[in-house]
Amino acid sequence: MKWLFGLLLLASLAFFAFMQWGGSSSGDGKNLQPQPPLNPEKIKLLPVVVSSASSIQPVVQVASACMEWGDFSGSDLTRANAAISTLKLGNILTQRQVEHTIGYWVYLPPLKNSDAVEKKVAKLKEFGVEEYFVVQEIGKWQNAISLGVFKTEEAAHKFRESIKSKGLESAKVGERTSKHMFTVFVLKNPDAGVAAKMATLQKDFPDSELKAVECTKPN
Repeated sequence: MKWLFGLLLLASLAFFAFMQWGGSSSGDGKNLQPQPPLNPEKIKLLPVVVSSASSIQPVVQVASACMEWGDFSGSDLTRANAAISTLKLGNILTQRQVEHTIGYWVYLPPLKNSDAVEKKVAKLKEFGVEEYFVVQEIGKWQNAISLGVFKTEEAAHKFRESIKSKGLESAKVGERTSKHMFTVFVLKNPDAGVAAKMATLQKDFPDSELKAVECTKPN
């Protein structure tokens, strides 16, 4: 039995030697070095460092959105200015001018002389008409009185009906081929609340157009 005990002892020593040196040996058996014992209490987990390149989120280019409300001239411009000023939009509100070659105007036919013009102007004020323009240029329209210029014929007729209701029966509607300037209100990057208020405001000006546009870059 002693020889069996000795054999088991030798096998145990061989196994222990293999565990100490065998794990670090190279394939050819050279440079055998004993492995230092592991010390679990000294093991520290290093923090995971995320590469800055992988943490960069893709940038989405979104075109800025503006709103335009127009086109206005004459008494409609005065009303629109008063209405939009109540919203107190500050520096997000600007104006731009647009030109139309062909427009429609509501007018009083040319009068004989300047005295007749002055009397007619006084009558207009009695009717509550404050917006007007006396044509001075020499020609067939000299001394005519323009009461408003409109982008569409329908808008011109609506305005004519409104002043006829005040008693001004002699106003007429006609096409006028010349350069007419109109005003467009521009709102830069309005939020949802402002957009909703503008939609409500536009209902009081059915001939106007309210639309979303891409903001133009300043020159």
